[in-house]
Amino acid sequence: MEQVQNQESNPRYPKVMTIAGSDSGGGAGIQADLKTFTVLGAFGTSVLTAITAQNTLGVEAVQLLPPDMVRAQMKAVLSDIGTHAAKTGMLGDEAIIRAVAEVIAVYQVPNLVVDPVMVAKSGHHLLLPGARDALINRLFPLAKVITPNLHEAGAVLNREIKSLPEMRLAAKLLHQLGPEWVVVKGGHLSGEAIDLAFNGEEYFELKGMRFPYTPHGTGCTFSAAIAAYLAKGLEVLPALQKAKAFINRAIAEAPVVGKGYRPTNHLAGLYT
Repeated sequence: MEQVQNQESNPRYPKVMTIAGSDSGGGAGIQADLKTFTVLGAFGTSVLTAITAQNTLGVEAVQLLPPDMVRAQMKAVLSDIGTHAAKTGMLGDEAIIRAVAEVIAVYQVPNLVVDPVMVAKSGHHLLLPGARDALINRLFPLAKVITPNLHEAGAVLNREIKSLPEMRLAAKLLHQLGPEWVVVKGGHLSGEAIDLAFNGEEYFELKGMRFPYTPHGTGCTFSAAIAAYLAKGLEVLPALQKAKAFINRAIAEAPVVGKGYRPTNHLAGLYT
């Protein structure tokens, strides 16, 4: 097997790869990930899986890239630049998931964060039918951390999750699918915004504030921040805690840039 280049545990200039779709509105996807990496002091590389036409109101069109093109992008970066961490976002279909998993396994990509993007904030489906099993069987076992929200966790487990005790059970069941850590995001519950992290032995609550508006790109930004902190050499729990603090501030300072959902403010990290 080939290994990615320059995997020192505490790099002076950490490198992070995002494997995700493009958001023409700039609030989520590849654009959100690269902004997050940059603000947190990492060098970002990107692998596009899809092109979307979207804005703050929703997704208007989606075009998936051929799996061979996704594979070629990954190989080009990993064979030369390497990476200290990677994250996946929108993958689209089974063929792309298989291509991504194959390259990650061949190059032994470290610190993989899987954000199992399935549905956009507007309700547009971003993962085609039949791809769920590939995501579970191919990528989850390779992941250092997975970060499903309640809807995604429920879709993976075929069950509804409506309370903190149900989040605990979901985290346990998701952990059995292979990732080292599971973070079930509780933003869709009422009351305090709590994400629940589980490593197979202990549960950890990551608390956040709730705001009177629905932000856009929070899942992408949170998972990108986790990957950036892992690339910088942090252990998982401190990386989760710092990423949670970052996303809390990014939501608190979310700007109004259109007529719909506010995008998270990735520049908030410049002031911390």
